[in-house]
Amino acid sequence: MKTFLQTFMFLLITFLSFGCSNNYYNIPKENFEKKVKILGVAPIFVDSESDIRHPEKDALIYLIKEQNRKNEKELVALLRETGTFFSVRLLDDDADKLFNNILFRRERRDDASVVYNKYFYKLPELKELVTKSGVDAVMFTVVSGLTREDTFRSSNLINYLKSDYNFLVMTSQIFDKDGNILWEFPNFRENSPSQPAFLGLQYPNFEEAKANYTDYVDIKYKTIPGLTRALNQTEDSSLPGGGKVSKIYLSVFNNMVDLLKPEKKYPWEDNKGDKKDEPQQQVPPTRENDQALPTKEESVINNPNPVQTDVIKEEPVAPQPIKEEPIKEESIK
Repeated sequence: MKTFLQTFMFLLITFLSFGCSNNYYNIPKENFEKKVKILGVAPIFVDSESDIRHPEKDALIYLIKEQNRKNEKELVALLRETGTFFSVRLLDDDADKLFNNILFRRERRDDASVVYNKYFYKLPELKELVTKSGVDAVMFTVVSGLTREDTFRSSNLINYLKSDYNFLVMTSQIFDKDGNILWEFPNFRENSPSQPAFLGLQYPNFEEAKANYTDYVDIKYKTIPGLTRALNQTEDSSLPGGGKVSKIYLSVFNNMVDLLKPEKKYPWEDNKGDKKDEPQQQVPPTRENDQALPTKEESVINNPNPVQTDVIKEEPVAPQPIKEEPIKEESIK
């Protein structure tokens, strides 16, 4: 009986490990590999006009820009290590100037229960950038602000507070010169798409509520020195010659790069089940309006200030009651 169970578990693990394959691109994987031999990686952008509500917003944006420059070379190194591309280049453009010049609009999205910011870019400027840089496609990565519902627990794991919190998130897209989105992160071709926060900006102060004998908890912003210390937690870099990389950046970079690694092929696999997906155009109809949006060129011509964003209403966060959830004790086997 014991031998049977061991054999069954081995076969189950083998099936789960090798029996599933995924195409994380917006076009067939083989087409992507043929189309994108040389990838250009733009310097990481910061969207200062996004939903960043920190009271020291300017200092926070300066901090993130500084950290982007320190850590973005690690992303390039990890992309090279995948073996997916013949060459990966970090573009030497100024991040702020490039972002302001090429951005068409931003859109807050809620797809498959994943809340994130999606970005759309001007086609003429995109074509010019790809051609000038001598690459087949370009990768744009953006750090932006976002407010969404989440749950945080106290140190005792019993008390928790479900509320809206302000975060920084990191999104990324790969475009060809025609404006087609070839790949994106968060990636909705995963079995369970998710968008982990890049950096949380707020926390519920359970200790203060406990000290004051109240069930109402204040949600506070982390200090700039505290956020700096968090971003300065490092580990060894994969860059030639060594160095250090922020653990927070590396965690997101690894999540992104894992979706760009070549898929392992096994003798019993074939390509019959591959979906022949069409590339995703970067200007779809919005949810609020079922009519198609104007083309990128028309929009830019008709609107001298094409960047659009929702008006952010900042409201003070009222203290909220602590909720308790008993922890079930499990017997030790």
